[in-house]
Amino acid sequence: MNLNIVCTSKPCDGLFYYSYEYASELNATLIVITHPGYSQQDYENAISEKYWNQIKVIYNDFEEEWPTLVMGRSMITLPYLNKSKYEQDQLITLHCLFSRVIAVYSENHPIEYNNALEYFKSDVIDLCDTEVYPNGVGDYFEKRINFEIYKDPIMNTQFKHLFLGTNKQYYETVEKHIHDYPSHGIITYDEPYVNKKNNNVFAPVKNLLGLFETYVYTKETFDPAPRLIQECMYFGKKMVYNRDKSIRDGGSIYWKRPIKNIDVEPIMKAHENIV
Repeated sequence: MNLNIVCTSKPCDGLFYYSYEYASELNATLIVITHPGYSQQDYENAISEKYWNQIKVIYNDFEEEWPTLVMGRSMITLPYLNKSKYEQDQLITLHCLFSRVIAVYSENHPIEYNNALEYFKSDVIDLCDTEVYPNGVGDYFEKRINFEIYKDPIMNTQFKHLFLGTNKQYYETVEKHIHDYPSHGIITYDEPYVNKKNNNVFAPVKNLLGLFETYVYTKETFDPAPRLIQECMYFGKKMVYNRDKSIRDGGSIYWKRPIKNIDVEPIMKAHENIV
C-alpha cells in the first residue's frame, strides 16, 4: 500500500507496537524516527521480542513521499516539543513525512499539537475512537492489536502481580497500592521518579506476559488505549480493576471491549481522500 506509517515514540511504547502491527496488516512502510536516547537496535530488539514475523522498517529516512499515518497525534507533537534533541536530518525527514497525514485522534497536547501542525505545515485527516473521545473528530476508528503476529509468552513467573508505572503519575498511583500486593513487579522506565526500593522491571522487558500471574490496573489519570488489558484478556491472564470506576476513558472502555480483529477500512477511506 502506498502509505508510510511513522512512529516517533520509544521502542517499548504502545504506539510503536500499534504502528508495527498496522504496517504489517496494510503492507505499508513503517518509518521509525528514533526517539532521543534510543538506537535502531533498541527498536529491532523490541520487534524480535514480541513478533514472529518481520517486516521492513526504515529508520530516520524515507523512500517515497507517500501520505503518512500516525497512530496517535503525539507522534507529531513529541518531535516538535523535543526538536532540539533531534538531528537536523531527522527534522528534515519529518517535515517531508508530515505534509499529508492521517492522524488517530488523541488529546495529549491540545495546544502544542496545533503548534506542531503549523511547524510541520501538515494537512490532516482525522480518525477517532469516539467511545474514548466523545468530543473527538474524524471517522470512527478503533485501535486494535494484531495478535496473529504475536509470539506466545513463555510462563516463567517471577512475581504474582504486575503494575504499570511508565510515567510519574502512574508510578505514584502504583505506590499507593503495592503494600497490598507484596509479590509484585512494576514495569517502568529508569527515570528519576522511580523508587529504587521497589521491585521495578525496566522496559523493554523480555517475555513480559510470562512473568506474572495477575495484572493490577490502577491508573487514576486519563488512559487512551491500555494495550496491556487487551493482551491479558487475549492470553487469559487474571486482572484486577483497582481504580475509580466512575472514570470514563480507554481504561473503562477497553476493560469491557472484546478482542476484535484489526479493521483497516477507515484507514483505506482516509487514504483515498488524502491522496
